[in-house]
Amino acid sequence: MTPMFALTTTTIGLIGLAVIVGGWIIYGLFNIVAGRREVGSEVELAANRKEYYDDETLEGPRLERVQLLGVIMLAIIVVVLPLYWVFEPDRQAGAQEGWDNRFASWGSQLFAPTAEGGFNCAGCHGGMAGVGGEAPFTVTDPVTQEVQAVNWKAPAVNTVFYKFDESEVRFILNYGRPFSPMSPWGLVGGGPMNTQQIDNLIAYMKSIQIPRENCGEGEDPLVCDSGNLPAEDQAAIQAAAERAVADGEADTIGEALFNLELGSGAYSCARCHTLGWSYGQPGVSGQGAFGWNLTGGSVNSHFADDEQLVSFLKSGSEFGRLYGLNGQGSGRMPGFGSLLTDEQIREIVEYVRSL
Repeated sequence: MTPMFALTTTTIGLIGLAVIVGGWIIYGLFNIVAGRREVGSEVELAANRKEYYDDETLEGPRLERVQLLGVIMLAIIVVVLPLYWVFEPDRQAGAQEGWDNRFASWGSQLFAPTAEGGFNCAGCHGGMAGVGGEAPFTVTDPVTQEVQAVNWKAPAVNTVFYKFDESEVRFILNYGRPFSPMSPWGLVGGGPMNTQQIDNLIAYMKSIQIPRENCGEGEDPLVCDSGNLPAEDQAAIQAAAERAVADGEADTIGEALFNLELGSGAYSCARCHTLGWSYGQPGVSGQGAFGWNLTGGSVNSHFADDEQLVSFLKSGSEFGRLYGLNGQGSGRMPGFGSLLTDEQIREIVEYVRSL
């Protein structure tokens, strides 16, 4: 509805502009033609040398024409001003949508592979759709100091706004993820992109999000807070977890979800909480890496009951907000409430409590 109104308003404005410009062109042409007849007769044709209207004409037809013109102009104002008032919000919304689309277009140029002039986000994260991929990286053994080349799972970014809000995504882009191939990209973090470019990149990443289901009325399905991952995608997550159990890769659905490789680990916990998982050499499950150690009863000591932990897994860590026992959020722990079903989250809770 909004784009249609915006288009209608723009069309009306362009038609009005064309009429005005066309009118001035016609007026100018008539003046040029009339001016040619005056050549050699300027004195006789001069306006101030011709007899003007008499009183009867001035107070009769001439006055009536001027009054009629005034009434016409008043009618135009009476009609146009309310129409402008009605269409202006939609025009502004259309203009905002236009800016968003342009921002996303500029962001796509930054996201593009190096060969296309971009910063190669697509090269690691699975193409322009951001479905997840791999990035070359080197890791150093802390004991032997041996350097090894690995392929690091670069998670899908087409669900990143399901897990993080815009400020958290901006932080990641600016400062990167330490000890991983995700370098800082913002100038404030030592990267090459200025604030405008980071804004453009965020706009593009929003445009490639998987559209959500069950959004509130009027909410954008790409970034709405109330929606969730489509049932089809949630079913694919469940099916992948069940296959892992059937194949003997995991003992429980919770363990399978914790280590889920779908989307290059975009839905998993092990990507942050298990050292080496991201490059195919996992250590002790949940013993900690970028995320803190979940083993040895640490989860049980931080969260007194399952409901607290379920709530935390759904919302994630919010900067400055308290959670569990003596916990304060940093914004680094993503929220999975919009991605996973309640049952899937409870399966994960049961698994991490067992660690």
